[in-house]
Amino acid sequence: MAEIILVRHGQANAQANDEAGYDRLSDLGRQQAGWLGAHLRDTNPHFDRVLTGTLTRQADTARGMGYDITAQDPRLNELSYFALAHALEDQHGIPAPRDATEFAIHLPQVIDHWARDRLEGIPERFEAFAARITEALDEACNAPGRTLIVTSGGVIGMALRHTLGLENGGMAKIMLQIMNSSVHRLEYVHDTLMLGAFNATPHLDIPDRAHARTFV
Repeated sequence: MAEIILVRHGQANAQANDEAGYDRLSDLGRQQAGWLGAHLRDTNPHFDRVLTGTLTRQADTARGMGYDITAQDPRLNELSYFALAHALEDQHGIPAPRDATEFAIHLPQVIDHWARDRLEGIPERFEAFAARITEALDEACNAPGRTLIVTSGGVIGMALRHTLGLENGGMAKIMLQIMNSSVHRLEYVHDTLMLGAFNATPHLDIPDRAHARTFV
């Protein structure tokens, strides 16, 4: 059996309007990473390997948790949301969201247009994104022991789409619920990838950390 623990990075720069500006942890994001690392050390700290994408917020979360990174794999990088949002507005007249309520409507629209190949001039096609995530997961399934993957919400959403056979609309809804520094467990048993836990935040469950349960 192989066990894969997926962790979304801590809160990043939520005020950003481009990929580069978003790619750094906030003070709260660093605190979330530290709390999660302490929780893991108190419970089940050992991993046979620790993987991240090449994004700063992913690697800094892993290090903030107290782990040395085994390898940084660009296949674990996030989708290019800002580029997709700009293409959606320019080509289909759907404006970028201004708040969390609008974002909850906007993200499924982005995913729908992207998956139906209705966006031009974007960094990556939907099928290419899906293929790189599933390829990285398949490799982790064939690695013995426990693998920690510190990545992003879109990558985790795609991993769960692959695991559960979700439609793209279901994947978008899953992505909207993935909290910063949340933990998701996949188990590869009898040649089948199964979901063991979703969106767990045990390190944030005590009352004085309720403010730290963030989505963006």
